[in-house]
Amino acid sequence: MKKSGYRTTFHIYFIFLLTLIGTILSAILLFFLLITVRKPDGSYVRSDWPKAFTESFGRQIQFTDGTPRVTQAGIELLQDNGVGLQILAPDGLVAYSYGKPDFVSGSYSAFTGTVQGAGEDCVYILYFPMKISAITMYLNGDRFSGGRSVILTILCVLFLVILISGALYGFWTSRQLKRLTASIQDISLRRYLTDHSRGAFEDLYASLNTLDAEIRASDRLREETEKMREEWISNITHDLKTPLSPIKGYAEIIKEGDAGQEESYRRYAAVMLKNAAYMEALIDDLKLTYQLENGLIPVSRENQNMVRYLKELAIDILNTPEYEDRVIGFDSTEDAIFYSFDEKLLTRAFRNLIINAFVHGGEAAEVTLRIISFAGTLLIQLADNGKGIGPEEAEHLFDRYYRGSGTDTGTGEKPEGTGLGLAIAKSIIELHGGTITAAGTPGVGTVFSIEFPVS
Repeated sequence: MKKSGYRTTFHIYFIFLLTLIGTILSAILLFFLLITVRKPDGSYVRSDWPKAFTESFGRQIQFTDGTPRVTQAGIELLQDNGVGLQILAPDGLVAYSYGKPDFVSGSYSAFTGTVQGAGEDCVYILYFPMKISAITMYLNGDRFSGGRSVILTILCVLFLVILISGALYGFWTSRQLKRLTASIQDISLRRYLTDHSRGAFEDLYASLNTLDAEIRASDRLREETEKMREEWISNITHDLKTPLSPIKGYAEIIKEGDAGQEESYRRYAAVMLKNAAYMEALIDDLKLTYQLENGLIPVSRENQNMVRYLKELAIDILNTPEYEDRVIGFDSTEDAIFYSFDEKLLTRAFRNLIINAFVHGGEAAEVTLRIISFAGTLLIQLADNGKGIGPEEAEHLFDRYYRGSGTDTGTGEKPEGTGLGLAIAKSIIELHGGTITAAGTPGVGTVFSIEFPVS
């Protein structure tokens, strides 16, 4: 961690140094641009070049019989530098002109000089194809030399302040990063304490607090799931052993029994078959749960009338001797509502829901099926008037291996079941693109609401 901190400090210090160097280079570039001009040939000269050129150009002007003329060398200088010229006689009239622009715009600068000819001074004007601004500064000559040392001292102090502040900021940031690193390690070790620090890293600490809360919530959920799984394993082990005991006992009786006990044997065989069927259903639920969880179930959809399908399913359940005395009410807004579904899978889901209502709702529990089609949605409600469930139980009702308090039959024993029926129903409905929710009131009943999107 020390190496990481030093490296971070060096990076921040290096950024400050680059910023300082960039500022200095920008200042130098700006100063260079201010004190230089570009000539027509592309070369750069000092900004006082037009003034010096004007002062020296007077040597290129000669007088013949009192008339000013420019030497050939002077003409070449004017041509090479794109400079225009006017010479004014003492009376103010133009005595000579060369290359003067017809219209002097803001991109031209004029400089004047004087030359003596015929006993009188003549003024000449040079027009340079560049914009030059003259700035005059008056300095105290006695203090100028000392002032330069003061300016250099101030610049050096400023440079040192920037370097030292950069180093201090780097060390401060390094400490903050170490603290953040330690906080992340504490989160991974589940020993992080909520931090409400203010400042530059406030948002980051808030995110760490949220992350820690979510991780702890996930840990609690995992512990609850693990506990539920262990309870389920204990229950399923018991459920598997329970039917084996009568099967084994009656098989031994039949093996060692005497002839003439056909009636008893038939009764024993019926018990054995019942328990074998329960074990078969138990194993089938485990297999289907695994297949649904891993996406191994092939879905064979067919467009069918959902109203007719649910009516036939209800009749089929009521024709079963075990539920022939029960009641299933039916209510539909339309006679025919078509939906594409896998009949075998959906039959498994709705049978689980209806039989679950009969088993846990009590002997007098009745079930009502309602089918409603609206706004591109197929809504199926399965309501019973049984014992009902509370909000906490409804939240976990579709969890695998969950057996709620409502499963108690009143005799102290739990009814036969794997704790997978509702979880399987939910997975099958979601496999068809639907959703299922449950709501209930203790002592009043429970309502399952299934919604399918109808395209």
